[in-house]
Amino acid sequence: MALYKHIPNTITSMNLLSGIMGVIFTLEGHLEWALPLMILAAVFDFCDGLAARLLNAYSPIGKELDSLADLVSFGVLPALMLYKVQPEGAPVVLRYLPLFVGIMSALRLAKFNVDERQTLDFIGLPTPSCAMVCGSLAYFLHRSGGVPEGTGPWLVAGIAVVLGLLLVSEIPMFGMKIKKGHKLLDGKRITFLILAAACVLAVLILHKNWSLAILGVFSAYIIENLIIALIPSR
Repeated sequence: MALYKHIPNTITSMNLLSGIMGVIFTLEGHLEWALPLMILAAVFDFCDGLAARLLNAYSPIGKELDSLADLVSFGVLPALMLYKVQPEGAPVVLRYLPLFVGIMSALRLAKFNVDERQTLDFIGLPTPSCAMVCGSLAYFLHRSGGVPEGTGPWLVAGIAVVLGLLLVSEIPMFGMKIKKGHKLLDGKRITFLILAAACVLAVLILHKNWSLAILGVFSAYIIENLIIALIPSR
C-alpha cells in the first residue's frame, strides 16, 4: 500500500490520542484541558474523513478505527466529564447516570456503521455533537464552581438521559459533510449557521465563558433538528 494511504488512519489515531489524553485529564480533575482536547479530537475526526475522500484512501480498517476513536473521544470522554461534575453526595443512581451517554454512544456508532441511510445526513444525534454539549456544559460547571444550587444532581443526570436517548433515536438530523456533488448549504443549514454565529456573538458581547458559545451552537443544532422533525412535511 502506498504511504499516503496511511494518512487518514494516522489522523484518526491522533483523534484517539486526543480522546485518551482528555480522559486522563478528566480523571485527574483537569476539565479545563479535557474540553480543548475534545475539540482537537473533533478537528482530527473531520480531517480524517476529508483526507480519505481527497486521497481515495478508504479501507475497512479505517472505518472501524474511526468508530473506536470516536467512542473514546465522543463517548467515554464526555460521559466522564459529566460524571466528574456531579456532586459527590448525590444518590448513587444519579451519580453514575452520566455514564449512560457512553453506553448510548457505543450503540449509536455501531448503528451508524450498519445503517446505509446515513451517508450524507444522520438518523439520531451524531456523537460529536452530543460530546460537545456534554463537554462544554461540564467545563462551564467546573469553572463556575459546580452544579447550580437548587438543581442538585438532577440537572446533569437529566441532560445525560435526554442526550443518550437522542443518540439512538430515529430523528433525522442534517450533517455538514463536504462531499462531491452534495449541496452543502440549504435553508436548514443556513439557519443553523446564523444561529451559531448569533450564539458566538452573544457570548462575546456579554463577556461570558467561551464554553457557552460551544454549548449554544450545538444546543441550537439539536433544537433546530427537533423543530424540523416536529413540523409536518408537505
